[in-house]
Formats: sequence, C-alpha cells, structure tokens
Amino acid sequence: MAPRRVSRASESTPLLREVEPEPIDDGAVEQQQAAIEGDWVDENETALAEEPSNGKLAIIMLSIWVGVFLGALDSTIVATLASPISDSFNSFTLISWLASAYLIANAALQPLSGRLTDIFGRRAGLIFSNIFFFAGNLICGLAKTEWVMILGRVVAGMGGGGLMAISTFIGSDLVPLRKRGLIQGLGNVCYGLGGGLGGVYGGWVNDNWGWRWAFLFQLPLIAVSGILICFTVKIPVKEKSMSRIKRVDFLGALTLVATLVLLLVGLNSGGNIVPWTHPLVLITLPLSGVCLLLFIFIEDKVASEPIIPVRILLHQTVACACLTNWFTTMAAYILMYYAPIYFQVLGYSATQAGARLIPMSIGASIGSLGSGYIMRATGRYYILNIFIEGMLVVAAALIAGTFDRHTATIPPFIYFAFSGIGYGGMLTITLIALISAVDHKHQAVITSASYAFRSTGSSIGITIASAVFQNILKTQLWKRLGDQPNAREIIGKLRDSIGEIQHLPPNLYDGAIDSFMWSFKGVWYTMLGIGVVGVTISLGMREHVLHTNLARK
Repeated sequence: MAPRRVSRASESTPLLREVEPEPIDDGAVEQQQAAIEGDWVDENETALAEEPSNGKLAIIMLSIWVGVFLGALDSTIVATLASPISDSFNSFTLISWLASAYLIANAALQPLSGRLTDIFGRRAGLIFSNIFFFAGNLICGLAKTEWVMILGRVVAGMGGGGLMAISTFIGSDLVPLRKRGLIQGLGNVCYGLGGGLGGVYGGWVNDNWGWRWAFLFQLPLIAVSGILICFTVKIPVKEKSMSRIKRVDFLGALTLVATLVLLLVGLNSGGNIVPWTHPLVLITLPLSGVCLLLFIFIEDKVASEPIIPVRILLHQTVACACLTNWFTTMAAYILMYYAPIYFQVLGYSATQAGARLIPMSIGASIGSLGSGYIMRATGRYYILNIFIEGMLVVAAALIAGTFDRHTATIPPFIYFAFSGIGYGGMLTITLIALISAVDHKHQAVITSASYAFRSTGSSIGITIASAVFQNILKTQLWKRLGDQPNAREIIGKLRDSIGEIQHLPPNLYDGAIDSFMWSFKGVWYTMLGIGVVGVTISLGMREHVLHTNLARK
C-alpha cells in the first residue's frame, strides 16, 4: 500500500525551520519531494522497540560493550605481537597479513550486518558475532601453521566487525536521537579503552606467558558477553511477514563482499608483499571495480530489499558524512600505525612506543563522550563538528611541523590527545548526522555503509602512507649512504627491519636517522593533507532535527 501523506502545516508553523529527516525510500522521487513539503506516514511502517528505562538500558548496553571492548583490544594487540608471532612461524611476510586479514574481514562483514540483522534480529547477529569472535581467537591461540593463524584472524575479524557495528544499531534502536550521541560516546569510551590497552596488553602477556595466551585469555570474557546478550537484548525483528531467507539480497551481499575483499587484498599486497606490477595486484584491483559496478546495478535495479540502498548515498548529508569518515579514518590510522614506528626508530621498545598512543585513545573517549553531551544539551551538531575536527587538523599540523629526531617527551602526548579528541568526536557527530538525515527504517543500513567507509579508509590510508614512506626512505638512504662499499646490503636491511638502525656504527647512524625522519615527515604531511580534505567535506553536512523520542515526532 502506498504511503499516506499527512500535512501538518498550520498558521502557527514557522516559515524557517530546521531540516527534518528526509524519508528516502529506494529512490522514490515523489516521497523525496513530499519530505520537503510535509510529513509522510507509512501505514506499513516497521515496528519500533520500546524505549527502556535508564537502568535497563545500562544493563543491555554494558552487555554489548564487553564485546566492543574486546573487539577493539583484539584489533590492536597485533601491533606488539606481530614480531613474536612471525618469528615463531619463521615468516616475515606474516606480519603484513596479521593486521590486514582482520581489517579485510571487518570490512567485508560490517556493511552486511545492518540489513541482515534487520531481517534476522539484532540478538541473533550478536550471538553469531560472539561465536565467530570466540572461534577466531581460539584458532589463533592454537595455530600451528601461519595459514591457520591467518584463518583465525579472518574469523575473529568477522566476529569483531559484527560486534562493533551491531552495538551501534542497537543504540539507535533504543535511544532517541537527542540522547544518541551520549550513548555512542559511552560506547566509544569502551572502544577507546580496548584500542588503547591492546598494544600494552599484548606486549605484557607475550613477555610473561607467550603470545598465544593473549588470544586465549579473551575467551572467557567473550563467552560471558554472549550469555549476557542472550538474556538482555530483545529488539523486535522488523517486517516479519515475509520469509526471512527470501528477503536476503544474496547477489548484493556477494558482489559487495567481493568488491571489498578484492580491493583490500590488492591494496595490502601491492608494494608490501608483492610489487605493484604483480599479477595479484593487476587482477584484484580491476576486478574490484567490476564487482562494484555490479553491486550498484543489483542494489538499484534488481534487489527488492537491498543491502545498501545506493540512492541514499546521494543524499547530501549522507554522502558528506560517509566521505568524512573515509578520509578522517585514513588520517587517524596513518598516525596510529606510523607513530609507534617513529618512536621505535628513535630507540623505544615496542611496548614503550605503543604506550605513547594511550593519550590518543583517552582523547577519543573524551571527544566522543563530550560531543554526545553537547548534542544532548543543544540538539545541534554542525558548529560542534567544525570545532572538533579542527582539533584533528591542528594536531596533524603540529605533528608534521615539529616531529624530528630531537622531539621533546611531553608534546607528542598532547598532540595525540588532541588528535584523539578530534577523531572520537568526528565518529559520534557523523553517526548522528547520518541517522538523523534518513528515515528510521534505514538507520541500520546507512550505519553499515559508514562502517564500510571506515574499514576501507583505514587500509587505504596505511597503504598510501606506506608508499610515501618507502619511496622517500629509499631515496634518502641512497642519497646519504650510497657511497658506502656495502651500501646495497645496508640499505636493504634498514628497509626490511627498523631495528637495524640501532646496530649501525656511529659514522652511518646520523645519515640513516635523518633519512627516516625525512620519510616520517612525508607521512605526517600526507596525514595532514588527507585530514584537511575530510574536514572540508564535512562542511557539506546539513543540520537535521535531533528528536527526543524514538518515533521522531
């Protein structure tokens, strides 16, 4: 049955008012136009969850946030475990795949989780994610070969990605928009704590019991999280009338997963594991483009209930928020990945280098939670977004302009905290902008789309930074050390292992350290440029009404 238009205009209606959410529905032009002129009521609208009391909401969200904390912890422990894991398998190339396998699995599953949990239920999605996350960590803890280890990271990535995304959907299901930013901020505190402690936890466990126990120690907590979810999460399944399996967009899911996996495999392999001219790269990247075009065609013309209604991405606020996530995540992950390497080149241990990123995690928690409080109090986010993302750009500029071999101890802690505040605040603000800009029934799928932009942004950012770093490093090392009798051997060792710089004789050390500092300088300015692009795009987001009830009335 077609939606029934209900006009609520009256003589008291103000001529200038805030922008209401535009109920974009699979590209229906009539509804988009009507959204400007009045409100629409869909007689077949989906069931809304009942808004719980504060106590009940706290129990539900804490049960879910246990998984969010562990998922964030698991995504960063490889920063300090990569070297001992690779050494135990005698495989240097394994280092690249330990992080990439997890990120690729995240990127593949998260965009699907919105529509699939609309169909099968949020609780079923969380239980599935906990089972996979448990199995992945168990496989990693018991792995005897490197390929089993990579398999474990893929399985854990699928589970961890689901835990992250579905927790966000449930917050939107249960909390009105006006309070939504605050709940997301609290969730991001759990995420920030997990991410910040991951490297330190991994190094501590490895030093005392061996790297396998870093994965195995998580299993009891994952099991507890799954049990709590079974009893606390009760979100109504949307539109139960049709057969659930018939509602799954299998073609869309297949082409989307193929697009993301092929893209990230090609980007992570090129220049890292194999040359950019290798057939693996030359085949996967074009195929990814073909699969993307097929996905767009299927979602727009074929699927009755698409994984991601692609026309929704043309909405101004949605497009700007997703692209802001994309570019800003690139910049944030460049810093998270290369800051520890920078400190290790200067002679810090892996654990000491990882600990210096803790202010960034604390800052992300402050930025996210603070943004949530401000949006709850004011009902607005546009000006707040400009201020909060400005902090990210200022931090990037300070890092690019001041980091060298003589950087003082205290300034990096301050810069990383500012960067974290900007990134954490951006995540919360763009999420609220996204879900306030579309109809309630689209909030899960559009949130899934934003996670896809984040996941691909993290990998692409690291890939871009790696290309910049390696090219500058190679040029600078040959410029400064090329006249040495065994220059090729020295330069090869320095590019393969950053620890080699500490073993150089004094007459070579200065040239090598200056080469590394020039390379980092290129990385920092790349981060700054990408961050500026992200902030500029965010200015295109519009201010939408943040309602105080779930019905958005």
